[in-house]
Amino acid sequence: MYIVTGGAGFIGSAMVWQLNRMGVDDILVVDNLSTTDKWKNLVGLKYADYLHRDEFHKYLVREHDPFRTDGVVHMGACSSTTELDADFLMENNYRYTQLLCRFCLNHGARFVNASSAATYGDGTLGFSDDHDGIEALRPLNMYGYSKQLFDLWALRAGILDHIVSLKFFNVYGPNEYHKDDMMSVICKAHKQIGETGKMKLFKSYRDDYPHGGQKRDFVYVKDCVNLMWWLLEHPDANGVFNVGTGEARTWVALATAVFQAMDKEPDIGFIEMPETIRDKYQYFTQANIDKLRAVGYDTPFTSLEDGAKDYVKNYLSTDDPYLVS
Repeated sequence: MYIVTGGAGFIGSAMVWQLNRMGVDDILVVDNLSTTDKWKNLVGLKYADYLHRDEFHKYLVREHDPFRTDGVVHMGACSSTTELDADFLMENNYRYTQLLCRFCLNHGARFVNASSAATYGDGTLGFSDDHDGIEALRPLNMYGYSKQLFDLWALRAGILDHIVSLKFFNVYGPNEYHKDDMMSVICKAHKQIGETGKMKLFKSYRDDYPHGGQKRDFVYVKDCVNLMWWLLEHPDANGVFNVGTGEARTWVALATAVFQAMDKEPDIGFIEMPETIRDKYQYFTQANIDKLRAVGYDTPFTSLEDGAKDYVKNYLSTDDPYLVS
């Protein structure tokens, strides 16, 4: 039995899809569907049962494991980088993760947790996932801080060598459609280009980066879940790991890849960035994946062009854009 928290969400539902591909359907999906469209991510997937997050929390508090859990993939968190309710993020992203981690350790279950590249702040300290550098990091938003707090707790508790915490960089791909403004730019670009024939990107406010020249490490969700399956199968690979391609690409390159996938000539313009995010904006992110390679994960990551092509042609441009087992 595998438990996937946030299992109806973006990366979580993709992980259920990956487990299905590996012949696994004894899966408990934990989430909070509420009035969102996340349920659509589950329609084409196979899993044993669904449990609301609050009901699952009761089992964690009682330290009771009726599921006979082999592993937990913990993707359940508020992923909004603009969330302002700090108390909510403390409970939902930090305390809940602590509780679930203890549950796994006490019951001998594998624990794979979603951290975030947002923990790296403005990037001036680099993007190394070495444990020695965790305490020096300074996230720029409360979301990143909530993720940083768990990594710090695990480090100080001496348990990082017994669990996995993954610092996801800019993930894109199928099943992100419910995320509204937090959808990837590829998803937004496909819609904008389809409606207007053009793509608007944020201007740069730094002399060392041209408009659209800001860089991110864009990683395809299929690569992310393939890695998480590998980690479930390799319990000796533990610690904090970056999840990215190891190659930063510009927003212009991303937009161009979407135009090409849609068989259209690029038409890219630039707009003002909202003042509310200018001082929190990351101009450069690039995962250092040396540590991941060192533990034996040698599968190549999908290029931005190939990922955009698969996403656009096989999902976004179809009548049924969801992952299906």
